[in-house]
Amino acid sequence: MSRPTPLDNRIPPPLAMLLVGAAMWATAWAWPALAFDPPLRLPLAVAIALIGVGIEIAAGWTFRRASTTVNPLRPENAARLVTGGPNRFSRNPMYLSLALLLLAWAVSLGHAAAFALWALFPLFITRFQILPEERALAARFGDAYAAYCAKVRRWL
Repeated sequence: MSRPTPLDNRIPPPLAMLLVGAAMWATAWAWPALAFDPPLRLPLAVAIALIGVGIEIAAGWTFRRASTTVNPLRPENAARLVTGGPNRFSRNPMYLSLALLLLAWAVSLGHAAAFALWALFPLFITRFQILPEERALAARFGDAYAAYCAKVRRWL
């Protein structure tokens, strides 16, 4: 596991997503020469976004049904280890949904640099959100969390 840093659990993941999305837009606007327009770009972007929204709704519903926190800044407040719903396929379906929404944004922008900037989101979230959450959940749920981690991948 990683060592704690001052950025751990400090920036809400939706804010990180918006900041990366804004950087993607600014880069696309500043360097239009890197733009491209493949066929079906917008329908593909919409499809990816709908998948992301669907995962977010399902994960939120699963957490609320389990009566546990969805607050990413306070993972130590988790009342239960959620392993059902989308958490059967990803230990972080809410972050996956945000990454998919950003990917849809990159596709809709049709800009090479947008895809490079997209990669910043999963890297940042893994280091400063997921790894600290994993430490907190391991401390709270012990062997049950270790067994869950052994069965389910971090992202997909």
